[in-house]
Amino acid sequence: MSDDTSDATDGLTVAIIPARGGSKGVPRKNLRTVGGVPLVVRAIRAARDAAGIDLVVVSTDDDEIAAVSAAAGARVVRRPAEISGDTASSESAILHAVDEIEAAGERVGIIAFVQATSPFLPSAALAGAVAEVRADRADSVFSAHETYGFLWRRGSGSQVDQATAINHEAGHRPRRQDREPHYFETGAFYVFRAEAFRTSRHRFFGRIRIAEVPEWTAIEIDDVQQLRIADALAAVHDRAGEAPGRIDVRAVVTDFDGVHTDDTAIIDADGGERVRVSREDGMGVALLRRAGIPMLILSTEQNPVVRARAEKLRVPVLHGIEDKEQALRAWATDAGIRLDDIAYLGNDVNDLPAMRIVGWPVAVANAHPRVLAAARVVLTRTGGNGAVRELVERVLPD
Repeated sequence: MSDDTSDATDGLTVAIIPARGGSKGVPRKNLRTVGGVPLVVRAIRAARDAAGIDLVVVSTDDDEIAAVSAAAGARVVRRPAEISGDTASSESAILHAVDEIEAAGERVGIIAFVQATSPFLPSAALAGAVAEVRADRADSVFSAHETYGFLWRRGSGSQVDQATAINHEAGHRPRRQDREPHYFETGAFYVFRAEAFRTSRHRFFGRIRIAEVPEWTAIEIDDVQQLRIADALAAVHDRAGEAPGRIDVRAVVTDFDGVHTDDTAIIDADGGERVRVSREDGMGVALLRRAGIPMLILSTEQNPVVRARAEKLRVPVLHGIEDKEQALRAWATDAGIRLDDIAYLGNDVNDLPAMRIVGWPVAVANAHPRVLAAARVVLTRTGGNGAVRELVERVLPD
């Protein structure tokens, strides 16, 4: 977000992200993950990274979305039921959010309407759109990508099987360089002045400009297939860009079995368990402790071996935990650490609720497929074979 304060006569530049809980095409869509990160969190991060944005607000009717959004650094405005249904417009949610912000004593000058259903929103283009409106070169700016595609429409009535050309002549096929480009609206963001928006009650008015974005960012999540495509793109664009970069967090939380161990155990005649752990991981934990970065072991298993290993590592442990998400939320609150600033290292499906709420969900190399799909980072090492050390080395500064 911008470090500069907006001109007092203009008011704040506020990114507003409507994110209701209901969705027919993809249930709980705004919390579904792309590249291991919930869609609403991706939108919050993109808005926070855009120069010129003073405040990021999520408008929602849903408790879980509210909690996840607040943990990611957004201000939450609770949306009333009458504007939260399938037929409610985004404009109504934006107007309500602006009213709530201004009722709290803050003036809104420019609105950036950001959609969580666009997982690859480019922050630089959003910042450019804000600059256009702030400089009074436009009243409304929207994201779009250039296209030279030939568009067609189907007929109607008795001509339903007939196709008609829209943006070209069917009998003339000019080369790309000889064709006029058109622009496809991506739906990722719209930027406009708040006062004029109140009057028009629509996102388009006055002098309208295009904020051009790369075509690959244009995917919108309206169905499960698009969600899968976006996740595949994230594996290329997000993870490739991160590895082997630093994981910038203030705390590390790990599962035990399958993370500190290879997920096997030796059972003696009395029912006691023995597990294999890595000394390399032990050194990694020691380095993390010396750096003053908090660590927690969070395990479903109620087993003396878990506590014994935690004591050896001098790391706090919560074991026998059925609800890892709630336990992690409580620990983070007590520690004064935002969930967005935590890396959680897991390996199996019982880790998914905790992975979903943190900023950096991380998986060991041999994790369950669902955990690999939910991870923002997949390590090169397997559980019990240096995975914890690998994570630590990416957390600690050079």
